[in-house]
Amino acid sequence: MIFFRPAWSDPLHSKEFPVLERAQTVRLMIFDVDGVMTDGSLYYTDAGEELKAFNSLDGHGLKMLQNSGVQLAIITGRTSRLVEHRARNLGINRLVQGAHDKLASFETLLAETGFTPAECGYMGDDVIDLPVMRRVGFAVAVPDSPDIVRQNAHYVTGARGGNGAVREACDLIMQAQGTLDAQLAVYLR
Repeated sequence: MIFFRPAWSDPLHSKEFPVLERAQTVRLMIFDVDGVMTDGSLYYTDAGEELKAFNSLDGHGLKMLQNSGVQLAIITGRTSRLVEHRARNLGINRLVQGAHDKLASFETLLAETGFTPAECGYMGDDVIDLPVMRRVGFAVAVPDSPDIVRQNAHYVTGARGGNGAVREACDLIMQAQGTLDAQLAVYLR
């Protein structure tokens, strides 16, 4: 297992870091929201409405990953209509909000989809994500995660949450599965 991604190493091609082999097996990729799909900031209006900023590059990466054949899901501890809208916009049908026990939510997803933990990936940023990260075949963290989270990840993105980290993970999975070129070919005509 990778405990962190040292800046001096090449984690994609090192025998100590079997990242591509792990990413190659992903059939269902699950994402946390706050700190992963967003930068983790929570904004509230005077009326108490919650606001979040999502990265459009991340969104397109999610669509390409889904088009490549990988199924997507979101498990988040918070509940927000914004996340429901974002998931619908991206075509993500599996959305679990208010998941204070993310492992139980993950087990439910496994039962619904028939996937094994080894066929799943999970991207998180905080200790609430650890139970799922420790079960899946491919665990991804963002660089501003606490040390314990990065230590339990197979891959730590170079980009921060909400700033291209999701896109980086999506591109890595497609690269590992040999589908990235086909997804990009549409734009290289």
